[in-house]
Amino acid sequence: MNGLIILAALLFWLAAWAVNVRLSKNPDKPGRRIIVPVLFGIAIIVLWEGLVRGLEVKAVLLPPPSAIVVALGDKAGTLWIDFVQTFIKGALTGYAIGCGAAFLTAILIDRSPFLQRGLLPVGNFVAALPIIGMAPILVMWFGFDWQSKAAVVVVMCFFPMLVNTVQGLQQADPMSRDLMRTYGASYWQTLFKLRLPAAGPFIFNGLKICTTLALIGAIVAEFFGSPIKGMGFRISTEVGRLSLDMVWATIVVSALAGTAFYGVVTLLEKAATFWHPSQRR
Repeated sequence: MNGLIILAALLFWLAAWAVNVRLSKNPDKPGRRIIVPVLFGIAIIVLWEGLVRGLEVKAVLLPPPSAIVVALGDKAGTLWIDFVQTFIKGALTGYAIGCGAAFLTAILIDRSPFLQRGLLPVGNFVAALPIIGMAPILVMWFGFDWQSKAAVVVVMCFFPMLVNTVQGLQQADPMSRDLMRTYGASYWQTLFKLRLPAAGPFIFNGLKICTTLALIGAIVAEFFGSPIKGMGFRISTEVGRLSLDMVWATIVVSALAGTAFYGVVTLLEKAATFWHPSQRR
């Protein structure tokens, strides 16, 4: 029986592979950009389920996807509380503060060559500090609730956003700048009408990078101190109880939240920079 389960899973994988190969030959047809990755993901889940059940892998090592789905349904209330604590309060708050502060700082740096030469090297140094080392310090400074997780996210998001924004502000064409000066435009008129639009792709690149950093930072920070809720707390607690289905359910929630967050920022980028050559595909 176990052999039949494994064989069925492998056959489904091969069939999905063949269909994806055929669909990938004409990727520009409507819907195929979505169908191909969805079918590939379903094939991985079916293969995972078949191999785990066919080889009788213990749940404490790797639970089947069906057990993870059951955990998602049974513990939906707990997972929602953890989601609000980690993503809404910690990650989103820190993301907004970190990216907003970085954007304003980038404008100050752009106006001051002294800050550009002095602050950016320091920023690169701080950005290289390991989050494992910074998180427990910030938890001790700001307490065990979501505020310390937001502080970790601010540190993680600030410098990638800063570097991208400063780089973007240098992208305006010199001839266009000269033309703005010819028209007697002020610094702020040049900034809002020329330089910020030209920096749009760089700014959104920083925002997209920070979407993943924000969630990672909030979850990791919860390993070093948290109230009895939060994704990081849930993962560390359930691993200790050998409830790997709940651990994977939490991972699924965080992955879906991170993907949706990244997707929203990408849609905003397409709406705001539709005129840029990078969006004409």
